[in-house]
Amino acid sequence: MAGAGGRAPLGLRRWLSSPAPAPRVCVVGSGPAGFYTAQHILKHHGGALVDIYEKLPVPFGLVRFGVAPDHPEVKNVINTFTQTARSERCAYYGNVTVGRDVTVPELQQAYHAVVLSYGAEDNRVLGIPGENLPGVYSARAFVGWYNGLPESRDLKPDLSCETALILGHGNVALDIARILLSPLQLLRKTDITDSSLAALACSKVRRVWLVGRRGPLQVAFTIKELREMINLPGTRAVLDPADFTGLESAVKDVPRPRKRLTELMMKTALEKPGEMQAAAAGAAAPREWGLKFQCSPQEVLPSADGRRARGVRMALTRLEGSGDSAKAVPTGDVEELECGLVLSSIGYRSLPLDPAVPFDSQRGVIPNSSGRVEGVPGLYCSGWVKRGPTGVIITTMNDSFDTAQSVLEDLQGGVLDISPFREGFGLVESILRSRGVRPVSFSDWQKIDAAEVARGKAAGKPREKIVDPAEMLQIIGH
Repeated sequence: MAGAGGRAPLGLRRWLSSPAPAPRVCVVGSGPAGFYTAQHILKHHGGALVDIYEKLPVPFGLVRFGVAPDHPEVKNVINTFTQTARSERCAYYGNVTVGRDVTVPELQQAYHAVVLSYGAEDNRVLGIPGENLPGVYSARAFVGWYNGLPESRDLKPDLSCETALILGHGNVALDIARILLSPLQLLRKTDITDSSLAALACSKVRRVWLVGRRGPLQVAFTIKELREMINLPGTRAVLDPADFTGLESAVKDVPRPRKRLTELMMKTALEKPGEMQAAAAGAAAPREWGLKFQCSPQEVLPSADGRRARGVRMALTRLEGSGDSAKAVPTGDVEELECGLVLSSIGYRSLPLDPAVPFDSQRGVIPNSSGRVEGVPGLYCSGWVKRGPTGVIITTMNDSFDTAQSVLEDLQGGVLDISPFREGFGLVESILRSRGVRPVSFSDWQKIDAAEVARGKAAGKPREKIVDPAEMLQIIGH
């Protein structure tokens, strides 16, 4: 470069002044995976334009519909996502179902790169007799019900029994147990939906068992969630000390987080409630919860009239191997657990979106390497549809940054050719219009948001979620 006051050489001047074509990137899904992917691309590429598509009118995916209502601090990431959506190089289009309203090949015509971040919109099934009986629900549907997920708004779970059984030992299972047993005054201050709060107020559930196929060293929940459950007011933990026999020595060699978690379970199992506590507990007929290990569900048992669930027959298991890779093998013995409510919390599952996108149905993921979809240049994936439905928001953040980095590398290395002009939303808009679809903008969402916050304020809550998409669209005059 020339010194102060000098001129840059002609070739360089021409290169500096000719605007580089802006890469247009499309992200499908507005949960953490979608927003973190968009955020990373916008931050590290000064010219990229990113459009985010979402099938619901409202954004934020599992931050809005998965995170428990009594964990508001986890929802603070919404502030970061809102900043991203308000960037002048980012646009949000809700109320657009990719694969139906617009296809992935059509998006590829409109954008230089397409990132699929649409998550896991289904759940794994138990595959046992009786799982379709009334009284049996997937964790995904139940969590969606109390969190205002539109598709779960009519669930109407029957909470008229005393004992609930949750199949699974993950954080979602503990979330559900906590919501079922929490004192109402704690839930009233949250953004739990009005109708689920009313149903919980009439709930007869007093006892919740969380059942897992493997042992205490294989539970998937984390210590924060376990501690919250142990400290839940008006509720006592029922853990059998026999389940922890011999674990003192085994726990010495496990990683520290697992060691602390196991020690907390052991301590809780061995604690004797003080006399005062026992007297108070007896008087208040407290609610209780417990963990059952090495039980694999065989059948949901029907009531005498065959019209609802009355219990679950469990195959007792023994463990082969140790640590995370231990396998649960049936011993041949069975046990029946009585309950009127069964919640299956054995994992979420992604579904294929479009015939043009390769999908591994066995693993429930899009085959990829570092987020690059196998065999389809210009197509990427991030989040649960990329790696399977595991981990917390921070796991998805790192995973999405990894995919975004692949997009940036491919832009930089010329793998993605950005010389052909791509029209982006201009092209998609005409396709949507021809199919009678009206997208919802981010400023439209902010009107829905304001309406929810106003309704919540009247009830002393952070917000009252609107659960009917038709009502959301009515608010914004669609």
